[in-house]
Amino acid sequence: MTYLADLFIDGEWRPGGGERFDVIDPADQTVIARFAAATEDDCMAAVDAAANAQTRWAATAPRERSELLRSAYEVLTEEVEQFAEIIVRENGKSWSDAVGEANYAKEFFRWFAEEAVRIPGDYRLSPAGDKRIVVDRQPIGVSLLITPWNFPAAMATRKLAPALAAGCTTILKPARETPLTAAYIVEVLRRVGVPSGVVNLVTPVPTGPLVAKMINRPEVRKLSFTGSTEVGRDLLHACADSVVSASMELGGNAPLIVLPGADMDVTIEGAMLAKMRNGGAACTAANRVYVHSSRHDEFVERMTAELAALSVGPGLDRSRQVGALVSIAERDKVAELVDTAVSEGATLVHGGTSSEKGAFYDATLLTGVRHGSRITSTEIFGPVVTVVAYDDVDEAVRMANDTIYGLMAYVFGEEREAVAVARRLEAGMVAVNRGVVSDPAAPFGGVKQSGLGREGGSEGILEFLEEKYIALTEPRIG
Repeated sequence: MTYLADLFIDGEWRPGGGERFDVIDPADQTVIARFAAATEDDCMAAVDAAANAQTRWAATAPRERSELLRSAYEVLTEEVEQFAEIIVRENGKSWSDAVGEANYAKEFFRWFAEEAVRIPGDYRLSPAGDKRIVVDRQPIGVSLLITPWNFPAAMATRKLAPALAAGCTTILKPARETPLTAAYIVEVLRRVGVPSGVVNLVTPVPTGPLVAKMINRPEVRKLSFTGSTEVGRDLLHACADSVVSASMELGGNAPLIVLPGADMDVTIEGAMLAKMRNGGAACTAANRVYVHSSRHDEFVERMTAELAALSVGPGLDRSRQVGALVSIAERDKVAELVDTAVSEGATLVHGGTSSEKGAFYDATLLTGVRHGSRITSTEIFGPVVTVVAYDDVDEAVRMANDTIYGLMAYVFGEEREAVAVARRLEAGMVAVNRGVVSDPAAPFGGVKQSGLGREGGSEGILEFLEEKYIALTEPRIG
């Protein structure tokens, strides 16, 4: 398969002015593409293209924008296996995870195709009776979209779809590890007829300084970022200088609480999804598992058996359930976290090994983990289950909330008690007796240092709109 490996600016694929960088297949460390590096001139050209197209795109009828998004959804549906293969080749995840992501990603185009024609407004009489209050929602303007490597397709469409539906032009900046998936999505949008300048793709080198320069351009009015909290803080500082609206989906440290009354069949099935989806490389992944002491041994025994049944290997081998991590460096980070946990007193029940070839790490389970240890305070981003025993539910809630993060949490137990615990958890999303919550129709986002704003749902398009109040004089009668 031949992959697009250029920048996309003002409706054209172009090589860019910088030296190309390698895109590596994590499974075998081969170079699968040489992608164009964007210089400052390239980045400024992308901003100019988006700015020049903004007025025209904002004036495009909502139905027309809707139909373009719907067409993109239909193309991605027809080409889902090609889509998934690109994801596997540059990201390393298993085939089932890649197909799942491809199907999830395309749904954002379908959802926001429907939202594009339902942008709300308001019309009412003022309390004094002297005027009509008209509240219109208009596109916020040129939007810079920055996506991570762990879900290179879904994070791109989750930002592109609402921005385009709202009438905003865009500049997409994917992670350097996974630019090919972004390029494929952009090419699909070009194929279905999205006008020149409305979608642009750049991979700036060096990243930080050039992203800051784009944010500081007065034409850029919105930043939507998914990535680490550390980088998010830096970007918020850059946005403050130009008072740019920012939506942030940042780091996670999701707790999973197993209550005494949990149905263990439901719990194990849900915990496997919550932890092992995407090989654990998800901001929503269960990072800390708090199990009531009365259920601890049963949970560990059954979880160990499930992990032992997983086959680790190249994602293009469809018999494998766990693929590679995105890079050797990421694999080594996970290995170092596990080694440190063991040195601090945790027990390695299963796994704990990595492959000499490729960025593979075995599904791993640790018990005797101390709450507050490094591994419970760090986003693992790998296939590692850490189990902490507790005796009192209040203690479990306290430990679950003992973090600067607040993106996702999971609770398994008798439904009434589980919902009561869910309401006490400091998280933007809580799954009760299930291992996955993500849905294009639901608002995705966190509290505390896990982010600002929401993506998906009817709330997602509002991130790319701003309100304008128009006062109309109310005629007096008589």
